[in-house]
Amino acid sequence: MIESTLSFFGRPVLSAYNQSIGFGAFLLFQIRLFPKLLLFWRRLKLLFVQLDTIGFGTLGVVTLTAIFTGMVVTIQLYNGFHDFGVETFIGYTVFISITKELGPVFATLMLISRSVSAMAAELGTMRVTEQIDAIDILGVDSKQYLIVPRIVATTISLPILVLWFDIVAIGSAYFVATSVLGVNAHGYQDTIMRLGEFSDIATGIVKAAVFGFIVSTIGSYIGYNSSGGARGVGQATISAVVYSAVALFVTNYFLSALFLYMGY
Repeated sequence: MIESTLSFFGRPVLSAYNQSIGFGAFLLFQIRLFPKLLLFWRRLKLLFVQLDTIGFGTLGVVTLTAIFTGMVVTIQLYNGFHDFGVETFIGYTVFISITKELGPVFATLMLISRSVSAMAAELGTMRVTEQIDAIDILGVDSKQYLIVPRIVATTISLPILVLWFDIVAIGSAYFVATSVLGVNAHGYQDTIMRLGEFSDIATGIVKAAVFGFIVSTIGSYIGYNSSGGARGVGQATISAVVYSAVALFVTNYFLSALFLYMGY
């Protein structure tokens, strides 16, 4: 009885302790990596390769997600706004919800599922097959060679993807609102022009840069430090996706609160 009780309460405590150790190791890893990030220009060729893989590789799924996100948001807003006769305000509401929240979050989720998972799997495979060890033995800095281009490329690519997401989602929302639901096109555009601000777009792009840095550091760290053969690579990929998604939502809350405090 006593043993089972201690085990029941001890497992969560031990798990939390191990998680805190892992988080500390992650922070130390990033602190040591930071000076290398400032020298990203030394691997420009690899950076362009990763820009193509991460940026253009995610463009298709981001576009498809943006199209249907704009359509669905418009339909749901119309249900509520139509009852009060303010359908034209759908335009501004879609604009601010897409640019400040849905665009950065949904684009990052697509990048996590498409690129961060691949990043973790690729680095994990290189680790368990000792390719990373071979790179270090040859005298090449494996972190500078493998991790830095991926982090920088993700941080650059995601704001561009979010901007594209905004354009496509707002465009699809406009099409559904005016062509399908019969909302007045001039009134729809007028509310966006009168009430929309550049800061709404800028906050989303700043969020995207922060999200890109965070999820790429998580994915590259987990993949780089994976172990345990094929099973370990699979577990590393799952962990990278889960931790990146959780970090995304936690960071989004604090950034949103910060921008609200700053008046943006």
